[in-house]
Amino acid sequence: MKLLKNLFTIIGLMVTIIFFVAYIKFDLGTKFKQASSLDPEAMGLYMNMADIVLNTGNAAEGMIRKVKIDDDVSNDDVLEALDALAIERGIKPVGDLPLSAEVEARTGKKQRYVRVLSYCNPSIAMKMVEFSKAYGAFLPCRIVIMEDANGHRWMYTMALELMISGGKTLPKDMLAYGNQVRKTIYDMMDLAAKGEF
Repeated sequence: MKLLKNLFTIIGLMVTIIFFVAYIKFDLGTKFKQASSLDPEAMGLYMNMADIVLNTGNAAEGMIRKVKIDDDVSNDDVLEALDALAIERGIKPVGDLPLSAEVEARTGKKQRYVRVLSYCNPSIAMKMVEFSKAYGAFLPCRIVIMEDANGHRWMYTMALELMISGGKTLPKDMLAYGNQVRKTIYDMMDLAAKGEF
C-alpha cells in the first residue's frame, strides 16, 4: 500500500514538473491571455476544425465547406445557376478553369469532372485587403465542382468562418462584409446544388 502511495506521489510530482516546464517553455500564460482576446466564436471554430482533422487525418477537410449536388441536376445547370446567382447578388464571376477538361486535352485520358470557379465583389475585396493584406490570400472566392470516385458531384469552398471569426472580433463594418460574402457564396452553393436560381 505504501509503495502504491509513493508511486502516485512520484507520478503527481512528474506531472506537476512537466506542466510547469511546458508553461514556461511555451509561454502558456501569455497564450491564455491572447486567447481570451479572440472572437467569442474562435475557440469553437478551432475545436471543430481540430475534430475534423483528427477524424479524417486531412487538414484540408477541416478548412472547407462542401455541398452535394443533386443527381438530377446537370453540370451545366449548376454552372448556369452559380453565374446567375452571383450576378443577382452582386458578386462577379472572375475565373473559370475547366480543370478536368484541360488535363484530358493534355493527356488524352478521361478524368473525373473538376471545375474551378472564381468570384469576387471588388468593392468588398478592396476594403478587406485595406483592413489586412492577409485577406488577399482568400481572394478571389472559389467554388470547385468535383466528381467523386462514386460519380457523385460536390461543390467545395473555403470555410469562411475562420476568416471572419477566427481572430480578434472584427470591426462592425468588416464583420458585415465578411458575413455578406459568406452568405452569398454559401447560398449560391446551396441553391445551385438543387438547380435553383
